[in-house]
Order: sequence, then C-alpha cells, then structure tokens
Amino acid sequence: MLDGLLSYDPPRSRWLALALIAILLGLALAPFLFPGTRALNVATKICVFVLLVASYDLLLGYTGIVSFAHTMFYGIGGYGVALMLYGFGPSWANVGLGVAAALVVAVVLALAIGLFSLRVKAIFFAMITLAIASAFAILASQLSSLTGGEDGRTYAVPELLRPGTRLAEGSLLGVALTGRLITYYLVFVASLVLFLVLLRIVNSPFGRVLQAIRENPFRAEALGYRTVVYRTLATCVAAAMAALAGALMALWLRYTGPDTTLSLSIMIDILLMVVIGGMGTMYGAVLGATLFVLAQNYLQDLMAKAADATAALPLLPRLLHPDRWLLWLGVLFVLSVYFFPNGIVGSLRRGDRPR
Repeated sequence: MLDGLLSYDPPRSRWLALALIAILLGLALAPFLFPGTRALNVATKICVFVLLVASYDLLLGYTGIVSFAHTMFYGIGGYGVALMLYGFGPSWANVGLGVAAALVVAVVLALAIGLFSLRVKAIFFAMITLAIASAFAILASQLSSLTGGEDGRTYAVPELLRPGTRLAEGSLLGVALTGRLITYYLVFVASLVLFLVLLRIVNSPFGRVLQAIRENPFRAEALGYRTVVYRTLATCVAAAMAALAGALMALWLRYTGPDTTLSLSIMIDILLMVVIGGMGTMYGAVLGATLFVLAQNYLQDLMAKAADATAALPLLPRLLHPDRWLLWLGVLFVLSVYFFPNGIVGSLRRGDRPR
C-alpha cells in the first residue's frame, strides 16, 4: 500500500527513508512540536517550497528544460487569489475563482512559451524565459491600480482561515484551535497531495518519455515521440503546480507582492534547492527545500550563538557574526555540491560516500 502511494518509487535508501519520515512527521506535527509563530511560518514555507521545487524539478531534472520563468507562474497563483479576495471579498467562491483563473493563465502562458520557444536551443530558451519573467515582474510592479505595485495587496481570507477565528474554547496539546491552524493543515495536506501527484506523473509512461527526451532528444524523436509536444506538456504541468503553490502561499500570508512571489532571488533559491536535493529525484525537492529553508531562517541564530561562544578567541567571532550568514550559506552550498555531486538523494541512493 505504501509503495503504491509512493507511485512504486520507494526511497531505496535506509537513510533517505528515515530522513523523509522525519520531515513528514515534523511537518505533520509542527504546530504541536514547534509552537510559536516563527516556527509555523517556517514549516508552511517548507511545505509550499517542497511543491514549488518539485514542480521545477519536473522541468529541469526530468525533462532537461532550463527555465527562469517558474517564479512567474508562482506569482500568477499568488496574484490570482489575492486579486479575487481583494476585489470581490473573502469568500470560498472567490478563492476557487482565483485559483481557477490563475491555473488558466499559467497553463496558457506555459503553452505559448512551450510552442514558440522550446524549438530553440536550451540557452536561448533560458534567456527567453528570463526575459518573459522579468517583463511580468515589471508589469506587476507598474500596474499599481490593479496589483498594488511594489506595495502589493493585503486582503482578508475566508473567516475559517483567519487567525482570530476560534474553533473551540479549549486547546489541543497546548495549541489553540484557531483559523491559523486550519490554514496550516490546508497548506500541508494540499502540498502533500500535489507532491504525490507529481511523483505519480514522473513514474508514469509520460514521465519515462520525459526522461528519454532529457537523455537523448534526437533518439526519442526517432522513436516517434514528438519532443516539442512532451516538453510543452511538462511545462504546462509544472506551471500549474507552481501556480497552486503560489495560491497556497497567498492564503497563508494574506499578502501578495512582487518581492514574495516574482523576485529573481526566489528563482535562484529554487535552483539551489533542486541542486542540493538532487536533480531528477522528487525526494530531492523535499530534502533540498527543508534544508535550505531551515538554513535561511535559523543559520543567523546559530551563528550568533557560535560568535558568543567564541568571543574570547581572535578573528573567529567576526567570521561567525550573524551579518555574514549569506557567506556561510554559500560555503555550505559549495560543500554540499562538492561532497554530494549527484545531490543528497542521488548520493544516498547510489550509496556514494563523501569524498
């Protein structure tokens, strides 16, 4: 039964299985194990980015498509929900309309990009997607009457999802039963289900064709597969999943703006997560997103404690100053690539030992 749920793609590594179970249980019980607003925000971001990174891995890892427009689809999902709730009121019907509109726009744009751009060489396709994503971000910033410009949009969500909503007077294991808890589990369950859908896709005959195209597009074409069609379909599926991830984040934040959805830095983060976890392995999205988001949010705290502990030593406290956390995050990334050239999941599955 478990093997079927995982689409007959088990972890194939004891350590990988333990890590995945620990992450799943940690996220499922996050409100009870890690109380506090900050910890819940981090857990929610991990859930959303697992889905977002997995959808990008469908393009990069399984199909061999290098795209810089993935945050555009992520932003479309966020703005779809935001504009509907802001303009027409906080109802479930408007949430559904926002998600549906975002999916339609994302798939249509992905279809257009795929049909008109995937025939060119990889580097030119990457540049085209970067130009389109940049144009979309500029458009979102300039249409201030619609999108709120650089300030973005703040809006109300349905009453059940509001932090002030109390489902019961008491608490469960010390955690208040509020709308915030409902929102978190909505994000968690939706991300888990959509991740399992992506896992099923890559292990289906369609996914096998994508991998064949990645390895040798000319041979796949010679075998009768229309590579442009399959690449376009993969782009559309990835765009739809990214839009859904953006919609989930919009419901959690109750705010959508260019910096939270359309920023190029988010695209770079997605690339790093894919590489760290392992390209062409859906489980790599889980490990990569979890490790990267945790490092983003807690590395500064760890460095502050390390700097205090080494205050009596020369030079070391300055190197460990929290303001230098990006430097050490870069060092950690370089080390992960050096010791795990196939990504963490790829190395664990192959039984590779660090160099």
